[in-house]
Amino acid sequence: MIPTLEWLPEGVNFLDQTKLPMEETYVLATDYRQVATVIRDMIVRGAPAIGVSAAMGMALGIDRSAATTLAELTAEVAIIARTLAETRPTAVNLFWGIDEIRSLFNSLAATNTAIAEIKSAVIARARQMYDEDIAACKQMGAHGAALLPMEGTVLTHCNAGALATCGYGTALGVIRAAIERGHNISVFADETRPFLQGARLTAWELMKDNIPTTVICDNMAAALMRQGRIQAVIVGSDRIAANGDVANKIGTYGVAILAHEHGIPFYVAAPWSTIDLATSNGDQIPIEQRSPVEVTHINGRQMTPTGVRIENPAFDVTPAKYVAAIVTERGVLRAPYAESIRAMASGTPRPAKLASA
Repeated sequence: MIPTLEWLPEGVNFLDQTKLPMEETYVLATDYRQVATVIRDMIVRGAPAIGVSAAMGMALGIDRSAATTLAELTAEVAIIARTLAETRPTAVNLFWGIDEIRSLFNSLAATNTAIAEIKSAVIARARQMYDEDIAACKQMGAHGAALLPMEGTVLTHCNAGALATCGYGTALGVIRAAIERGHNISVFADETRPFLQGARLTAWELMKDNIPTTVICDNMAAALMRQGRIQAVIVGSDRIAANGDVANKIGTYGVAILAHEHGIPFYVAAPWSTIDLATSNGDQIPIEQRSPVEVTHINGRQMTPTGVRIENPAFDVTPAKYVAAIVTERGVLRAPYAESIRAMASGTPRPAKLASA
């Protein structure tokens, strides 16, 4: 399993994904501000990994606090939470991770629990969330494997693998699970401009698992679909609205339209924590705007004319109508998503059309 992040006595250790695939180096964050920087600078990335990183950042901040009273620590926790919340606005898992630890802290503080016990409890919960993420990804794989063809090629966009989680992966976890169950699958990995998560990260981790992988430029997918060389598409997500609209890496929307036009199923794999029940549709999802330098430069080399205007939205939103199924650790969702998501949220039995997915 690829060690994306790890809680250590010294702090939180992160595989530096900005250096892959050429260097496998680690960055040790010894306080919550450094964790915030790691998230903001995409040293760690991928919604599930961001969520657990935020939880560990909260726990690290609480653990390293010099506060001697609960009132002092409560005020400091608010600052820690705000600092982490300002890093990446689109991935709802970030706020989930913050809220998990903050809620635990508040409940313990309300009963006047000793500060030392609070510190131990929040660290234990953050580490538990790490384990839960790996288990959830494997459960997603078990639910989603049957959706993929027994033979053929699957297209994926960006990186929704072990590197985007605490291990195993969401979309790539489904691919891994299908291969473990005997499917003969190869992968086309969109390069995913401008940060090249597909070319750098997806290709790197799939090659480590000896899964046949071919990198293609983002503008090649349509031609390959027309030639019948792609049998399914599966991607991850950074936020899923209550109606099933999916926010994912920029370019995903175009891939979904192409898949629809060519009659190819377009699947999304994401943990339940990525579903934002408070956001009714994709128009309400905030889209992160990143630095123009990610577009103007590649590996430090300028590729565009000096002074040209740049647009660099990190994400786009795919309407639910293009999504054939959403795979979560709780099961497989199908349209109408507003109904199936609501049913799954309430814990009611899934309709037969979901159980057969």
